[in-house]
Amino acid sequence: MKKIPVAILGATGMVGQKFVELLIDHPWFEIVALAASEKSAGKKYSEAMKWMMLRPLSASLSEMIVSPCTPHFPCSLVFSGLDSDVAEEIEAHFAYSGFTVISNSKNFRMDPEVPLLIPEINTHHLELIKKQRFFPGGMITNPNCSVTGIVTALKPIVDRWGIAKISVTTMQAVSGAGYPGIPSFDILDNVIPFIAGEEEKLETEPKKIFGMLHNQSIEPYEMEISAQCNRVAVMDGHMACVSIKLKSPASKEQIIEAWQSFRGEPQKLGLPMAPLHPIIYLSDEKHPQPKLHRYLEKGMAVSVGRLRTCNVLDWKFSVLSHNTIRGAAGGAILNAELLVKKGLFKKI
Repeated sequence: MKKIPVAILGATGMVGQKFVELLIDHPWFEIVALAASEKSAGKKYSEAMKWMMLRPLSASLSEMIVSPCTPHFPCSLVFSGLDSDVAEEIEAHFAYSGFTVISNSKNFRMDPEVPLLIPEINTHHLELIKKQRFFPGGMITNPNCSVTGIVTALKPIVDRWGIAKISVTTMQAVSGAGYPGIPSFDILDNVIPFIAGEEEKLETEPKKIFGMLHNQSIEPYEMEISAQCNRVAVMDGHMACVSIKLKSPASKEQIIEAWQSFRGEPQKLGLPMAPLHPIIYLSDEKHPQPKLHRYLEKGMAVSVGRLRTCNVLDWKFSVLSHNTIRGAAGGAILNAELLVKKGLFKKI
């Protein structure tokens, strides 16, 4: 197939760079524009930022001139890694101008017209884009980076037994704070038990993701969620310790089997970014660990371990996901792949 031209908003930031890294040789998409703030616009991409990715930057992208974030690009699909302080106005402008916006920002996640999408979980929510106000364009968001891993691990359980209550404590990597991020004096030899806005996201976004679609609106899934979020001295990989109360009983063997057998729409469709195994259960009692498991399935798998009974609720376990791949740029690219495969991508 002829590659679809795409642009990246906020291309100089950490999420923007991850978009670039993952799209360099993507079989479906081709980067034709890189956009960022006014201070970066007009510069070569290599001069406008400090490249922080492991993969070397290609010569063609290194020499590409950074554009301002205005909707004039020779494409119809844009990925946004913009900071939430500026994302709302810019993303809406692009959508109203006819672009399909795949956003990683928080601004439109809880908008009733916008899908909060994890392709393995709520593909049916894409129906919302057919009657969005963003005519002639469209808007799709992916969830908070911690929410993505947690909700993916919960999906097979919700489907088979239902979940009434969740208590979750996260240990989130420093890359989630962007670059240059948290000063070393603050995070080394330390844990910071507060991340602005994170607990609210964990307590609301899963209800929308698991919600039922009725007459072009989402009825939130009924469950209680209590979240505590911590920043820890890990480069990449968000961990979560999760306890759940089920709506109907299940055994340990049944839950593990549900995780191991779980497949979603991306796996059935064979999408390029889709992990073969979206959930990987690790039986070693010391797993999962960020250093060992964050890159499973090229960073797109969610690792789960330490399933055991909970003395307060029913079950407890640990979850790990790569926050800038599965939880950000990789997840957004998978959203775009699903949109194209479903024939819902609007070309100008």
